[in-house]
Formats: sequence, C-alpha cells, structure tokens
Amino acid sequence: MIGVGEVGSCFAEALYGQGHELLLCDNKITRRIETVASRMGLTPVEEVGAWVRDADAVIVSTTGIESKAVSMQCAELLRPDAWLADFTTAHPDDKRAASAHAHQCSVKYADVAIMGGISLTHAKTPLLVAGDGAAQLSALLAPLSSAIRVIDRPAGDAVALKLLRSVFTKGMEALGVEMLLVAEQQGVREQLYEVLSDIDDGPIRNFLDMVVRTHVIHAARRSHEVAQAAEQMASLGHPSRVLPGVRDRFEATVHALGRRPIQQEVSTVDDALDWLRSV
Repeated sequence: MIGVGEVGSCFAEALYGQGHELLLCDNKITRRIETVASRMGLTPVEEVGAWVRDADAVIVSTTGIESKAVSMQCAELLRPDAWLADFTTAHPDDKRAASAHAHQCSVKYADVAIMGGISLTHAKTPLLVAGDGAAQLSALLAPLSSAIRVIDRPAGDAVALKLLRSVFTKGMEALGVEMLLVAEQQGVREQLYEVLSDIDDGPIRNFLDMVVRTHVIHAARRSHEVAQAAEQMASLGHPSRVLPGVRDRFEATVHALGRRPIQQEVSTVDDALDWLRSV
C-alpha cells in the first residue's frame, strides 16, 4: 500500500483483517501512520524500493499528482505476474500513460474511481474500476464489498467518468444551495419540491438527452429565462454565483446558431451533440 492517508489506511486495515500480508509506504511517516502500522505489526517505509519486488500487488493511494510517477516506478519493479491499482483522482491521461507503461512491463493496471465518501462507508464505498487489472482488483476486494463495478473500458475511463459525474453532481449542488436559499426566503420550499417532482418520472438518461436535444432549439429563449431568474434572485438579496456561467453556456449556443444555423431537424441527442461538436 503506497500512500497511507484516509483511503490507504482504510483499505490496508480492511485487507489486513482478511488475512493479507501487507507492506506500507508513505513519503511522510506521521504519528497517525505509525499508529495504523503498529496495529498490524508493521513498520512503514518512506520510499518505493526493491521491497516492491516481493509484492503480488501494489495499491497506489497517494495524491493524484504523485500517482503517475509512483505507478510507473512500481511497474518497473513488480514481477510480470503482479498487478497494480491506482485509487487516486489523477488526470485520466496520467492513468492512461501509467497503464501503458505497466503494459510494457507486463504488469496489469487497474484504474479505480472512488464513487462515495470513504469516511462514511469505509471499505464498502462503491468503486468503479477499469483497465486490464480490474478483474484482479475486484477479486481482491470482493470479500470486503459488493459495491465494485467493473467496466469493460481501458484505464483512465473510470476516473474520467467520476470527474464527469462530479460536473453534474457538483453543479446540481451549487444550484441547489442557491435555489433552496431563495425558495426558503419566499416560503415556497415545499412547493418547489412538488413542481420539480416531474423530473422523477423517468430515468436520468432520458432527462439529460432531452435537455441537450432541445437546448440547440430553444437556447435563446432559455437564456432569457436564466437572466430573469438571476434578476429575481438578486432582487431578493441572493445574487447568483452560478447562473452567470449557465447563461454564458446558452449565449455561446445562441452565437453559434447565428454563425452556423442548423440545417436539419434535431430529432435525437446524437444530432444535437454532432452539431455542438461542429461549432
């Protein structure tokens, strides 16, 4: 286990509890890490070195900035039948490069995206796993959790999906904060939940496809609605920090339509995405 922060210590202790023999490494051995290691009868080391050759697998849970170099270094030291897994939120291209380097070293590589809060659900936190080492990682952790989803995609795609999910969830979070503050001030929060309930009527995929498909048709009108909503929030003493960016997105589409009008019917989300990519 390389990187014994919250993620590393969580999975190290869980794997130790399953009877696995562990080696712990962190470039800064703190008192907390020493305590974690002592519970397992281990002495942590500060540097990746020859000891990696004795490992059947390496789990990298450093910072995302460090993980590419650490993974590449480990791939060069591991036996050809060993494998490594990167649990960090590194850039997808960094994970792809590390995976390619591991492949050159005949070492399998798993790209692991943590899809929940380790502090809440610990080793049972949902994981999304890609890469040619996904099956090995899944087999190792299966006794700990059933919330491991392996996707038949190359390394880098799991963390890319996590980051795209964050675009949606963090955007919704920011909008939710602003919206509920204003709804509460006007005394209509419960009624707001009711008028939003139609979104629950279908799968999120259908909703996303619908808004993107119709975006290229109704961007101008919706941009005006966004401006009106922002004005209302400002008049109530809650100027939006989010809606200016939302309006920029709509206005970019409006300007693109002026330069390159849509020449055919937009009947599917693929039609809309094709046009948006072209401008």
